[in-house]
Amino acid sequence: MILSVALFSLGTVNAFAQEAAAAVEETETVAAEAAEAEVAVETVAAETEIAGESMHHILMQKFLEGGWGWMLPVLLCLVIGLAVAIERILFLSLSTINSKKLIDAVEEALRNGGIEAAKDVCRNTRGPIASIYYQGLDRYEQGLDAVEKAVVSYGSVQTGQMESGLSWIGLFIALSPMLGFMGTVVGMIGAFDAIQAAGDISPTLVAGGIKVALLTTLMGLIAAVILQLFYNYIVSKIDSLVNDMEDSSITLMDILTAYSKK
Repeated sequence: MILSVALFSLGTVNAFAQEAAAAVEETETVAAEAAEAEVAVETVAAETEIAGESMHHILMQKFLEGGWGWMLPVLLCLVIGLAVAIERILFLSLSTINSKKLIDAVEEALRNGGIEAAKDVCRNTRGPIASIYYQGLDRYEQGLDAVEKAVVSYGSVQTGQMESGLSWIGLFIALSPMLGFMGTVVGMIGAFDAIQAAGDISPTLVAGGIKVALLTTLMGLIAAVILQLFYNYIVSKIDSLVNDMEDSSITLMDILTAYSKK
């Protein structure tokens, strides 16, 4: 009996020992996997940082190889064009409002407080639509014909304000590749001058000039493509706002026509 109890106790102890060993082994495995994952993350971060520094170094090197005389004007065109484009985007974003909400507010103000209350609503609302509404309401006493003329005239003024600066972006879009192509011509002339001076056609003689030509052309095309994307976005935004202005102006005339009949 005592021997049986001893054997049972010994088996239990062995089982617990095996479970504890398995638990320790599993813990060590998890810790090892966590360490490997941490090392992998650090490796990826280091590779990403190296790649970023390498890309920055390559871009700076290519910029210098293209020559300051031609690469810098193209870069200035890109920077100034982007500044104008961002300013236009911010202006148009601030000019965009919920026109339906404004129309409802003007109608409610007309019902409750008349023309002056509606003018106050427009005065306290930003955007070209509110400005057009204010100009139309301000001439209500002169008749609906005067209101219509004011809405049309001031709509043209607001459209001109929204399109302000687009001509500069268009200029930089055209100027960037022109400067790049000019650098191309100058680089090729330098290559042929080297050939003429040496009296022999050698790849080492023309490589420098051709490289300058290709780099300036590439820089000019990249600047033009970037600015063209911003230009098209701004134009589409202006078209959307102009359509909204026209629809809202028609709605304003309908509202004032109905108000005048009361």
